[in-house]
Amino acid sequence: MRTVILAMHNIRSCYNVGAILRTAEGFGVSKVILSGYTPRVHDADLLPHLRAKLDNEIHKTALGAEDMLDIYACGDIFSELSELHEEGWQVVGLENNIPKKTYSLGSEELQMKLSDKIVLVLGEEVNGIDNSLYDIIDLFAEIPMKGQKESFNVSVATGIALFALAQK
Repeated sequence: MRTVILAMHNIRSCYNVGAILRTAEGFGVSKVILSGYTPRVHDADLLPHLRAKLDNEIHKTALGAEDMLDIYACGDIFSELSELHEEGWQVVGLENNIPKKTYSLGSEELQMKLSDKIVLVLGEEVNGIDNSLYDIIDLFAEIPMKGQKESFNVSVATGIALFALAQK
């Protein structure tokens, strides 16, 4: 069985963060890392009224999952991913339409390349994973698209990816 850490970097929407947290809890994700400008839950660095507002927005879609998961914020995602990599975690980026080699989620080829300890990196809703993180990512997985749209909403894509990763 795979162990998955989820890293959300520069996700803008509180609703996407909440939906991702709910999905992550449902799939048994072991930890969630929030970085960049991703809204934080229970952020002690914010003024109480701002913290309450963000927590309420995230709660609308997380529905309590935000209190069930091991969630932490990090200031330097590259260093955090590097440290996890040194500890034996495989760093997998969920991305499409990039010049790097990608592996189709659900494919036998991807399943053979995946380890039992994965950090799944999610990027910004429109622009995807920040290019500065590409060098620390071991491999990129993408969701094969059949329609005219080029991508799914990040929270929907996360659910698809976590389902595919749980198939081992």
